[in-house]
Amino acid sequence: MSTAGFNSQNGTGTGQTYTNGPSQNPVSLQQLPGVSYGMTHQSTFNPMQAKASVASGPGLYSSGPYQPIPPVSSYQSVPPPSSFPALPGQPLLTSPPMGGPPSHTPPLSASPSPGPRLTSAQAMPPPPAVSTGNYYASPQQPMATAWQYNTPPLQMGPPTSMSTPPSATVANHVNPALGSTVPPPPQTSSAAYGSAPVLHSVTHPPVPGMPPTSLHGYTQPGIAPPPVNPILSHGYQPNRALYGAPPTGPPPTGPLPSMKSTPPPTGPPLANAPPPPPKADAQCGGSVNSSQLPTESDSQEGDIECPGMVAGNGLQASSNYNHVDNKTAGRPQPGSPGQHLGHYPSLPPGYQNAPSAHNATSPMHPALQSTTQPYAQTPQPYQQPPGGPGPAQLSPSLAAMSLQSSTPEALRVVNLLQERNLLPPTPIPAPMPCLPQDLQKVNCNPEVFRCTLTSIPQTQSLLNKAKMPLGLLLHPFKDLSQLPVVTSSTIVRCRSCRTYINPFVSFLDQRRWKCNLCYRVNDVPEEFMYNPVSRAYGEPHKRPEVQNATIEFIAPSEYMLRPPQPAVYLFVLDVSHNAVETGYLNVFCQSLLDNINALPGDSRTKVGFITFDSTIHFYNLQEGLSQPQMLIVSDIEDIFLPTPDSLLVNLNECKELVQDLLKNLPNLFQKTMETQSALGSALQAAFKLLSPTGGRMSVFQTQLPNLGVGALQSREDPNQRASAKDIQHLSPATDFYKKLALDCSGQQVAVDLFLLSAQYCDLASLGCISRYSAGSVYYYPSYHHQHNPAQVERFQKDLKRYLTRKIGFEAVMRIRCTKGLSIHTFHGNFFVRSTDLLSLPNVNPDAGFAVQMSIEENLDDMQVVSFQAALLYTSSKGERRIRVHTLCLPVVNSLSDIFAGADVQAITGLLACMAVDRSVTASLSDARDAMTNAAIDSLASYRQSVLTIQQPGLLAPACLRLFPLYILALLKQKAFRTGTSTRLDDRVFAMCQLKYQPLAYAMLMIHPALYRVDDLTDEGALNINERTIPQPRVLQLSVEKLNREGAFLMDTGMIMYLWVGRNCNPNFLTQVLGVPSYTAVPDNLYLLPDLDTAESQRTRAFIGWLRDQRPFSPTLHIIKDESQLKSSFMQNMIEDRTEAALSYYEFLLHLQQQISK
Repeated sequence: MSTAGFNSQNGTGTGQTYTNGPSQNPVSLQQLPGVSYGMTHQSTFNPMQAKASVASGPGLYSSGPYQPIPPVSSYQSVPPPSSFPALPGQPLLTSPPMGGPPSHTPPLSASPSPGPRLTSAQAMPPPPAVSTGNYYASPQQPMATAWQYNTPPLQMGPPTSMSTPPSATVANHVNPALGSTVPPPPQTSSAAYGSAPVLHSVTHPPVPGMPPTSLHGYTQPGIAPPPVNPILSHGYQPNRALYGAPPTGPPPTGPLPSMKSTPPPTGPPLANAPPPPPKADAQCGGSVNSSQLPTESDSQEGDIECPGMVAGNGLQASSNYNHVDNKTAGRPQPGSPGQHLGHYPSLPPGYQNAPSAHNATSPMHPALQSTTQPYAQTPQPYQQPPGGPGPAQLSPSLAAMSLQSSTPEALRVVNLLQERNLLPPTPIPAPMPCLPQDLQKVNCNPEVFRCTLTSIPQTQSLLNKAKMPLGLLLHPFKDLSQLPVVTSSTIVRCRSCRTYINPFVSFLDQRRWKCNLCYRVNDVPEEFMYNPVSRAYGEPHKRPEVQNATIEFIAPSEYMLRPPQPAVYLFVLDVSHNAVETGYLNVFCQSLLDNINALPGDSRTKVGFITFDSTIHFYNLQEGLSQPQMLIVSDIEDIFLPTPDSLLVNLNECKELVQDLLKNLPNLFQKTMETQSALGSALQAAFKLLSPTGGRMSVFQTQLPNLGVGALQSREDPNQRASAKDIQHLSPATDFYKKLALDCSGQQVAVDLFLLSAQYCDLASLGCISRYSAGSVYYYPSYHHQHNPAQVERFQKDLKRYLTRKIGFEAVMRIRCTKGLSIHTFHGNFFVRSTDLLSLPNVNPDAGFAVQMSIEENLDDMQVVSFQAALLYTSSKGERRIRVHTLCLPVVNSLSDIFAGADVQAITGLLACMAVDRSVTASLSDARDAMTNAAIDSLASYRQSVLTIQQPGLLAPACLRLFPLYILALLKQKAFRTGTSTRLDDRVFAMCQLKYQPLAYAMLMIHPALYRVDDLTDEGALNINERTIPQPRVLQLSVEKLNREGAFLMDTGMIMYLWVGRNCNPNFLTQVLGVPSYTAVPDNLYLLPDLDTAESQRTRAFIGWLRDQRPFSPTLHIIKDESQLKSSFMQNMIEDRTEAALSYYEFLLHLQQQISK
């Protein structure tokens, strides 16, 4: 069952019953006899045919600790891959190494440094080992090692016949209805890392004997999980069907067998059809302060926002005429009203629009630019004459825009074994969807909303044949310097599916518009007829809502369940002896003092403080006191609030007391000898304090909690850090932190965790408090105020950003898509409140999300499909706002068009999220094998189904030429690598980052950027704010590109390394580093001196520009050959071979051998 591995579990493996985070549908682990999950009947797959046994052979790699042997560049004399000797005691593909890029003819030696030449046997990559990783502890239930990306899990319930209709009305993204009343099934929980739930698609068919059930609610403690049939694992079979035996004929092309509940009517509904009655929606952004979170059985409408009045029906409230919201960082652009939406004083409805969210950002460095698409143009009016065809009813000419007429650059055939220099010197832009120009001009910015395939297949079977994952990557709350903001008492939405009106709807005439998601015809409200851009009546298609794919609404009162909450900040601080030794308390208090006036909020903003060691300390900051009062609670087993009304205080009224506390706090515990940490009790106290209002809890922890509830024990064996075997303890040791996080989420409390420690802290367990409450995790290994000044600097800068960045409270997000598509898995930090509603007690501009999708119904009659993400939140100023992003993509019916639209970076980012889930729910080796299979399957599909002339070599379309390189980079990434010493907390944090970071930053973690910086010039430089920014080219990650006469900067996202060669240009040493010679370079240098030389200014400008492109502050380490960090620098040379992993060239040979089987 190769795809179930990407469906992640939500629990901890301890029998706890919260099933709403990442969850595994129990039925997806049971294959019915003779029925495949690819929706077609196939014969039963015999896994014994998957792979022959591998004979052992001479040893090749040592699995011991890293040796200071220079990596050997991969281009060795290599015979054809005929046999792969196995290595005794070595898991064969669990740690592929890398080397330099392929050359046209592999030279005898391309190693830049002395090293042993490999024999032909040594140069062969080892074959993959059969994976034995399991979802469960039982060894009788092996897990498959490849993913079926796009089929959502089936549902399970009590026995019934195939003809039995669902026992309750089921809501889906097309036809909102009451939630299912069937109780949720008990689900096993094995804590996928930060993973999102596998959301069962509610239109899924009942499997024989298994009707649909309620989705993702709480289950009662103590319920045993349902029995699960064993799943047989299989290995590399590039030509296999996704399930079942290898197909013997052409793939099915007709529609999939219908096994769905009755779909909604497909004809255009009557324009005057009565709307569904409004329901009290507990999913509105307003907090539901009950003891239990709303679940699917809450009989909710299934709407992200409470629709007090359905637009287009009944009387409309008047517009707000005086609201002008200035969200732009720059001046509004001059121009005609039709070209720019700026300068509209006192226009009904009041709104302000700067040119575009697309062109607002300053130039970015290549590694970040490569994940974005330049959008230089300002939005043009989408001119659609009344009654004219819209995107939902385009002429067949769009469907005929096949890419096969002339081979595009994306489909240029590349032989990866011969083309050595694949990394382009310029950034790789996101692929542009093949859309008509008028649609493309208003499409969503890929920095915000991006799909793995920019051409959507017509059918699931076509998608399965392409062997690529279909999913979306979002950065919904991204800082945008220019954002159109609309204030109106009427927010126009589809009456059926509740989609917001957007640039891709169709206007049938001035009074009617057709939804681009469910195709319902809706009335245009009277107020919407007025266009404030042209100050004309009767031009609804020129309104800003129909001109901008990203827009923000000021929500009227019907989108609130309670008055918007104030900004509330509670700081929970570890003050044990270990914490005081690190010195973090001084840095924190000083940073908060410096930024206290910049905290987002208004006159209602509240703050509070709790400190803890073996007891819990509260601080009475009530107005009128001469100084803060410390209140100590020593009964940590039954925690209570000593003075509930004076622990959270109004910041403006009590600012002096707060400042006094911050000045004295470091001295209060300076001589403490208390070594214990009652973190769990402190979190419980903080939860009680924040529950009435909601807010943000910032927790600072420096050691393993060892007292009271939530106490943990060390699970890391330092001797196993470099193990080539599976890594243990990636899942939580207790469900305490997850349960508390879900309680926090129900009360609109998010928890951010700052972990500052030189010891093991069990981040796999502690991280749950942030993962399920939509918080963030910050990790500073080996933090010490004297011994690690680089970490101190990073902590200071991160804190400043954290304290002052914008924040959204009591938020919810829903993603809708065109009828026929469905979302089945989410990735990120959140709690899934119902089938498709993400609960985000806090939302911040640095959080990314990903979703996996499937095609439930054939898209034969559609030329385009659309996706819409709506984020409802309360701003720090107390405004209820809705930010809406809409993306439009074409539908295609040929494999070549699908491949031509593949977005290799988005695919890599989604696979990384899926692999994190697989590592936790199954095993690390399963995740590694599945990533390798992803490259094998997609390239094999391309070779067999797209290429018309078969050629020798490893062939890929140009758009996927970097795919094997990125997969290899993932295999060597800290989260997934084996055979290299990696601390358990470091590994878990890397997994955390891959799941949570937006794609632009995650790609730097996966494939760092390398530049030569000792010869920077102004040629081709950027000029930004009167600064000249040099633009060196990006180099391949191989020691072959280094030389001892230069200096090289490596940007890994969180860390930058400046490696100085032993024979480095003396001019660079004196003019940039300020030292007379190489030997004079300090060992612990982390800052570049501010020298008044052209070379120094260029280097600092370039590094500063790189840092400015991300919200966090990377540390800079200047290293020499003798530096301890040299090994960390070299481990990022992913194209080179190490003793534990294949080189890039060897990895390509391995892929070729598997594809040609």
